[in-house]
Amino acid sequence: MTTIDSIDNGVNVQALLDAREALKGAPEAAQFTWRSTTRWENGVHTTSTVKNFFGLGAEQNHKAESSFTADHPEVFAAEDHGITPIEYLLVGLGSCLTAGIASVAQNRGIQLRSVEATLEGAHDIRGILGADSDVRNGYNGIKVTFDIDADASTEDIEALVAQSQKRSAVFDALTNPTDVTVEVV
Repeated sequence: MTTIDSIDNGVNVQALLDAREALKGAPEAAQFTWRSTTRWENGVHTTSTVKNFFGLGAEQNHKAESSFTADHPEVFAAEDHGITPIEYLLVGLGSCLTAGIASVAQNRGIQLRSVEATLEGAHDIRGILGADSDVRNGYNGIKVTFDIDADASTEDIEALVAQSQKRSAVFDALTNPTDVTVEVV
């Protein structure tokens, strides 16, 4: 029989639970500001970097700066130096939900063997091209399909996914209105 102490999905759940308790008494420390900087390269090719953020009441740094290249495919008359910006939304959503599944599984004592998320976004590009003003610019819908191998029942696995969805910052940002302010300096 597997015990919760023998489960290892690589998530330090105790640290997360301790942080949750600590932040209940210090909500100001829970106010984070995530940042990225995007630089235009040429055509529709951009490079975005992420290095620092604000959290726990102070400036913080990632261990290393991360860079992300975005472009458009040749079928859009571009050079295809990277994935499209809208594909990054799929990457963010899949990453957030999958990390949540690992965290929830660890907390519930479920050993994962593998988790794979396949995401598909239905997108009518007539909107972004200005060909039809009645067509929205973004996704019409996103489908996430999980293939999870774990020491758990189908019901328990479905509950893992549901809890991950409930706690996912990216799922929330995509499914609820988010204020976005754009400024020119």
